[in-house]
Amino acid sequence: MAKDLEIGLLRSFVAAVRAGSISRAASELGYTQPALSQQLRKLESVVGRPLLFRSPSGVSPTRAGGELVPYAERILSLSAQALTETGRALTGHCGAGLLEDLAASQLPQALADLARLHPGATLEVLSVPTVAMREAYDAGRVHLVLDEVAHLPGPPRWTVRRPLVWAVGQGVDVTADPLPVVLFSNTCAWRTAVLETLERAERPWRVAFESNSLVGVLAALRAGLGVAALMPSNLEPAMASHGTDVLPALPDVELGLARHPRSDGDPLVDAVETALRRTI
Repeated sequence: MAKDLEIGLLRSFVAAVRAGSISRAASELGYTQPALSQQLRKLESVVGRPLLFRSPSGVSPTRAGGELVPYAERILSLSAQALTETGRALTGHCGAGLLEDLAASQLPQALADLARLHPGATLEVLSVPTVAMREAYDAGRVHLVLDEVAHLPGPPRWTVRRPLVWAVGQGVDVTADPLPVVLFSNTCAWRTAVLETLERAERPWRVAFESNSLVGVLAALRAGLGVAALMPSNLEPAMASHGTDVLPALPDVELGLARHPRSDGDPLVDAVETALRRTI
């Protein structure tokens, strides 16, 4: 008999990965922690493989879990869009500005699925430096910006906190002294969070590699140059490690969405905002 992946189980799994904690995910979903743990075990039974590493500091996806995440996120996104968008015909243009780390996640796919449902609409995704994003926002080319709250071009309509997790490069010894660290070279919450966390933990470190892009950071991790702080959605299966509990826990980052005031009442921008909020 063919197996099916239940939407509710996938929603619980994605919430746990995004939150980096079963207790935090249970609170967000309105479940008790034992109830959520039971759902996660049921999904692992259906898949036939462990999906999460569990440690005192939280949870992180196993290789199988990392492979399941993008499928689970897209299934949830398509389910939500099918319920709300079927029968509507949206037109016009909507520009969405995304932090690079989010542009590399499932958000663009969710927007592509929305565009497929509305062939008369044009959706544009930009991932550019803060100054360029503000210029595009002021010019009206970008209607929505999802970024770190401090870098938004306008007041946030809503905010969400998401965890950072340690990504371990191939063959890197996380007990090394000093710890080799891969950093984003531009000023951002990621870089600050890593360095302040290591300093508070009195953990010796050295900068092994710096890059101003996510692509460069991921390349350095694949090459085994060190460890880095990433959002769970950008953690490749080979970079996940249950041994990261020997590293100090990283803080959350606060993301927010700003919407251009001239787009109020635009049904296409409304739909895009809803899709972003559901997916993040």
